[in-house]
Amino acid sequence: MKFSANCGKYPGVTALIYDQTCASEKRRRRKKNEFPDPPKRAFINDLVCEACGDCSVASNCVSIVPKETELGRKRAIDQSSCNKDYSCVNGFCPSFVTIHGGSVKKGSRVNPAELINQIPMPEITMPEPAQINGGYDIMITGIGGTGIVTIGQIMVMAAHLEGKGASVLDFTGFAQKGGSVISYLRLAKSAGDLKAVRIGTGAADLLLGCDMVVAGSRESLRTLAKGKTSVIMNTQKNQTAQFVLNRDSDIHDDLISQNIRSIVGENALNKVNAAKMATALMGDSIATNMFLFGYAWQKGKIPLSLAAIFRAIELNAAAVDSNKQSFSWGRIAAADTAMIERSLPHPLSNEASLTTLADIMKYRADYLKDYQDQALADRYLAAVNKIHDLEKELGVSSDDLSQAVARNYFKLLAIKDEYEVARLYTNGDFERKINQQFDGDFKIHFHMAPPLLARKDNKGHLRKMEFGGWMFNILKIVAKMRGLRGSIFDVFGKSAERKMERQLIRDYEILLDNFGKTLTQENFPAAVALASAPSEIRGFGHIKEKAVEKSIKNTGRLLQEYHSDDKPITVPE
Repeated sequence: MKFSANCGKYPGVTALIYDQTCASEKRRRRKKNEFPDPPKRAFINDLVCEACGDCSVASNCVSIVPKETELGRKRAIDQSSCNKDYSCVNGFCPSFVTIHGGSVKKGSRVNPAELINQIPMPEITMPEPAQINGGYDIMITGIGGTGIVTIGQIMVMAAHLEGKGASVLDFTGFAQKGGSVISYLRLAKSAGDLKAVRIGTGAADLLLGCDMVVAGSRESLRTLAKGKTSVIMNTQKNQTAQFVLNRDSDIHDDLISQNIRSIVGENALNKVNAAKMATALMGDSIATNMFLFGYAWQKGKIPLSLAAIFRAIELNAAAVDSNKQSFSWGRIAAADTAMIERSLPHPLSNEASLTTLADIMKYRADYLKDYQDQALADRYLAAVNKIHDLEKELGVSSDDLSQAVARNYFKLLAIKDEYEVARLYTNGDFERKINQQFDGDFKIHFHMAPPLLARKDNKGHLRKMEFGGWMFNILKIVAKMRGLRGSIFDVFGKSAERKMERQLIRDYEILLDNFGKTLTQENFPAAVALASAPSEIRGFGHIKEKAVEKSIKNTGRLLQEYHSDDKPITVPE
């Protein structure tokens, strides 16, 4: 910063070049023990996370990925792609911890090759390979730094070992982590049968979609044709760089699948969550592409022999055992998914959200009982049921309003105050998730800004502090004190932030009462939007204060729309 400031003293244009090893290169070197690998990793407690996105603002890092939960989208850190600069920890949020020592768990201890040999026929058989009739074209799509180019190279070498002709053309684009990569792989009975290296329109026999965003790109879709192309696609939603800028950015995976299905047909699209299974089995998401390769081979979509593929992996001389195991796990997944689930070190999490009002209400009422007491849960249930009864009286065909109230009234009631953050760290769920992901002798450090201890920066914002493992015992004590919440002995409840949060609850309850007097079939859609407004209130401290200011303005606008055909009510200050 000092040097850049001095540049202003010199006339003309000054160019500053910041030379630094990129994230992908760091990871490559670390795997070869050629680059320092700090024994420290960042981890997000998604139970505490508010999905405010401040960690992405602080780090500008695509290794912070969305994690869909029943309580909305949260954040997680992809340990496989994290380059360990730890800037995400500076986001103003108490959900961050750092793990010192230990290592990321390596996944299943079962050897897939031995498992295949133990399985009686015909559960996993040698598939009938695809035939090369004049040529066989494979599109491989994925993300830079995850081994897409390696897959193409292994296929070319395997073809060479079998005396077949092969060519591969790689479009790597932005080589850094997160950039799209497309490999055009062409196989023929002999090299003389190969002409152009790029796959023509509607000429692909197989689309191996290791990343669905790139698989759904215009260039990929151009090569597909109904009755010819088979598609095997990883369903993991790897977010684009847009997610760093927009916390609610979505890749619209349903639309991608629909576009592909409309071209190749329903039966030609085979979707598999390769990333989730491969990461759980191998302990590293880098295994995903080789896993999907094995899956496609077992489905009979790769016209190469198993012996040639394994020999090509050996000649590649990089992570030989790991690549062979990942390929074999993919074979097993193609033949018997249940066998994969039995081999996992822990069950795969179900990201599907609840859909019925009864389930949504029960989940949140149980949560509020643990959060505070049964009285708060009953208060919540009574308010939501009142809105649902109102929908029935109006003869509205949907329960969109009661669902919006069920989610957003809960959000306001379950304030993430000091007691709740402490409870979410000490109720057992956090420790279980840590132990699922990390192994060995490690220590946990907490990164928080306790209002009674933290100092303020020059902007008046609290500064985060780092605490050792002893903080865990303090959090247990604070969690047990949650019965004091709202009483005269609530030392945390006297802050401006807590008063603001309690006011938001009162304002929302006034809004629900107004629905009982003014709701009609005509303004029902506007009521749903109004009831959903608190969903944008996220974060802690000054981040939340800004979100509340924005939400209040938005609520005022929505109230005017709601009462556009009626006399407006006063917006609470």
